[in-house]
Amino acid sequence: MNRVINCYERALVFLHKMPRIWIDYCQFVVDLSYVTKARHTLDRSLRSLPITQHCRIWPLYLTFIKKHSIKEQALRLYRRYLQLAPDNAEILIDYLLTVEHLDEAAVLLTKCLNNEDFQSKKGQSKHQMWIQLCQLLSENPNKITSIKVEPIIRQGLQRFTDMTGKLWISLADYYIRKHQFDKARDIYEEAVKTVMTVRDFGQVFDVYAEFEEQLITLKIENRNKNGKTSDNELDLQLRLRRFEKLMQRRPLLLNSVLLRQNPHNVNEWLKRVALFEGKPREIVNTYTEAIKTIDPKLATGKLSALWIEFAKFYEENKQLKEARIIFDKAVLVPFVKVDELADVWSHYIETELRHECYEEAMKHVRTATTAPPHKPSYFDRTESVQNRVYRSLKLWSMYADLEESLGDFTTTKNVYYRILDLRIASPQVILNFSGLLEEKNYFEESFKIYERGIGMFKWPLVYDLWTTYLSKFVTRYGGDKLERARDLFEQALDQCPEKFAKSIFLLYAKLEEDFGLKRHAMAVYNRATQAVLKEEQAEMFQIYINRATACFGVTHTRQIYEQALETLPDSDARVFGQRFSELETKLERLTARSIYIHTSQFADPRQCSEFWRLWQTFEVAHGNEDTFREMLRIKRSVRDKYSTQSSFNLPPDADTTAAATISANPMAQLQKDVQFVRGNEQTQASTVQNPDEIALDDDDEEDEDEDEEEETRGGEEEEGEGETRGEEEEEEEDGIVKQCVP
Repeated sequence: MNRVINCYERALVFLHKMPRIWIDYCQFVVDLSYVTKARHTLDRSLRSLPITQHCRIWPLYLTFIKKHSIKEQALRLYRRYLQLAPDNAEILIDYLLTVEHLDEAAVLLTKCLNNEDFQSKKGQSKHQMWIQLCQLLSENPNKITSIKVEPIIRQGLQRFTDMTGKLWISLADYYIRKHQFDKARDIYEEAVKTVMTVRDFGQVFDVYAEFEEQLITLKIENRNKNGKTSDNELDLQLRLRRFEKLMQRRPLLLNSVLLRQNPHNVNEWLKRVALFEGKPREIVNTYTEAIKTIDPKLATGKLSALWIEFAKFYEENKQLKEARIIFDKAVLVPFVKVDELADVWSHYIETELRHECYEEAMKHVRTATTAPPHKPSYFDRTESVQNRVYRSLKLWSMYADLEESLGDFTTTKNVYYRILDLRIASPQVILNFSGLLEEKNYFEESFKIYERGIGMFKWPLVYDLWTTYLSKFVTRYGGDKLERARDLFEQALDQCPEKFAKSIFLLYAKLEEDFGLKRHAMAVYNRATQAVLKEEQAEMFQIYINRATACFGVTHTRQIYEQALETLPDSDARVFGQRFSELETKLERLTARSIYIHTSQFADPRQCSEFWRLWQTFEVAHGNEDTFREMLRIKRSVRDKYSTQSSFNLPPDADTTAAATISANPMAQLQKDVQFVRGNEQTQASTVQNPDEIALDDDDEEDEDEDEEEETRGGEEEEGEGETRGEEEEEEEDGIVKQCVP
């Protein structure tokens, strides 16, 4: 070994600037585990080679450090290495943490974080390095003295808002480990009052509560161990009281977090007021703070509700003067929507009414409904809500109610006319105004209001107005103004949707029955059967038939039944056909058979057994053998038709059922019996032989002939079975005829 070392030394006398020789020499010495010799050789190489070649020597030096871990030597060498490669500071940090030189590790980590150009070789982000530093500081408060912990963590709170909860907990944990419990409690209190998210609040509050609980547990254990003293008991009671108060404050602290997120949230302010129930001073302060904080343009929820609840609070505490002051300020607030200002005015007026201040209530409603000089539009957002509230229907309805209760008929009527002039009336306002005029026996004026309201609205809003107007008109005049009533009904039915036509047609027909001509009533019923909804046609036809029977007798209904059979869907047509047949049977008219035949196409024998039973009863009573056989034939054909229709809806695996259904259908059986004709003639015509044709064995032809014979025999057997089934059905039919037909 010495000879090799001497050889390297002689080579370095002339080649001391050659890095390759130094690398081999250093590697050789390191492998020999000569610690001092290796260190000296590595140092000589660094002194001999230029700075640009040091990057080739230091990897060997770092390997030597890891192989022979001598703490002080390693620290000095790592510090020397950082002078060459400061970006590899994490290597020294990891080593310092390993040897528990935590103070120097924290200082070096802080320098890396303060260096904006630093990039982690381990792929760590600034966020991760901050978390590592905070964890290091909080867990080792007594070992780290060179840096100030609290400013560093607070700087992290400002930079990383998504980790606010954990950073606050780390700062409090730092003081807890230093046994500064009061300082830790102050940190927790500051945290729960400054965090911005519910998640961070939950993290901090849970740790805070656990901290207080552990302190109480320690106090109890010390009391049990050392005995009771007055100071210990007082301290324990104080801590218990503090813990209880903390748990009671939780809803209020959580509400504060939500308000810090959005200070313009009206609902959260109202919840905060509810949390101070039984504390009038805090409630007033909360309302005052909310009013000062909330911007009406940014408010979430109805800001008017906050003002109204504030005024109600004073009213409930019998301070009407203060409530009026709140309302007077509320009506000047620039709300976003007119409805909010209208709510404030309406509650202001209701408050005056509850205290029987009727003159004040009338004064307020007149003020609210007074139009400004330029009369802006209700939906003009460039105007303030105070200038647009005069078109609020809610306030005008309240004004009309107050005039009706406190004023006279003339003032009430003027208010209603003012509502109509502003064109803000609703159908209910029209009904109320007309009802008021009717009570005062102003019938014609009431009818004019109905007509004016009908001109203001379209279907379906006008439906209630028409039905009420027509009912009142008929009740008032009866048959005295029949032509005018007819004109009104025709106007109502013009452009009337099918959904609302039924009731109007019934009123129209009732008018004609009571005061007009019955044939006119029948014409109205006839129009109604075509004008109503499809779902209501059957019911309308039944009403038509009942009224025709009552007015003209049963014989007049035949034409109606025929029309119903042509118009109604299959299910309803079958019911009306059955009723028509029963009617004709009672009248002993043989046309019932033709009705049964026509209706039978809608009656599936598997579901409508009652229909076929009635027809069979009819044929037994009034028919003969031929008509009975015809009925059975029709029944079979209808059954086959519905069976064929249902077979198309069967699943693919229902082969057996489908085959049985098709065999029962004559048309399907006919299609089944059609076979492909063997092309013998075509085969004989194409007798030209192909010289390239491949000769096949005759056995295949014999097999094909045998298959054809088997198919022929199978077809003959199926035909025989079909004939047998036909004979069985005919025998069964003959038996039924012999039993039923005398």
